[in-house]
Amino acid sequence: MTTTHTLPRRPRGRPARNGLDYADTRALLIRRGLEMLTTQGVSATALDDVLKSINVPKGSFYHYFESKDAFVAVTLDAYAEYFARKLRQHFQNPLLAPLGRLAAFVDDACCGVERHDFTRGCLVGNLGQEVSALDERVRLRLEAVLADWEQALAGCLSAAASNGELASDADCPALAHAFWVGWEGAILRARLSRSTAPMRAFFKLFLAALPRR
Repeated sequence: MTTTHTLPRRPRGRPARNGLDYADTRALLIRRGLEMLTTQGVSATALDDVLKSINVPKGSFYHYFESKDAFVAVTLDAYAEYFARKLRQHFQNPLLAPLGRLAAFVDDACCGVERHDFTRGCLVGNLGQEVSALDERVRLRLEAVLADWEQALAGCLSAAASNGELASDADCPALAHAFWVGWEGAILRARLSRSTAPMRAFFKLFLAALPRR
């Protein structure tokens, strides 16, 4: 779940103790940040724990990120890029009808939370629950990420309206907004109950509420 950006060369200063160069260490920090933030959120994630887990000294951290807030923001961007690719793969899959694409996304998400034994949630959802502790720039970025997800799903639903799966006058942006509002809550409840039943129950209700021809 790392980004595809070209990473810079290591600047002058204290070298990393893990034998990796600057780009590798920065990518490793982001990947570890994704793992820990999706599991336990921002408040419970101490920088010392992140750094010790990959053998990076605290003094070196500030060669990569100016603060914990900056680290969270970059990690969020990495997650957003990863998830955008996942949505494109599902919502633009030419082998499935549009509503089948959405169903495949839901199935994949359910398999994902089961694979991680319900320990990992959605990073966007996790951060949203800690909004009072977040830097304002991160809050605005979360809103932008959710808007991107809504746009991606609205396109899929629009295709469903075009092929007759939905009513031609379906308000696809509003439906997409409603989906993500409910979906984040369903993931939270799934983690609490350690079952994908809430996710599947929400999706069943969402499908039932869609305007048909």
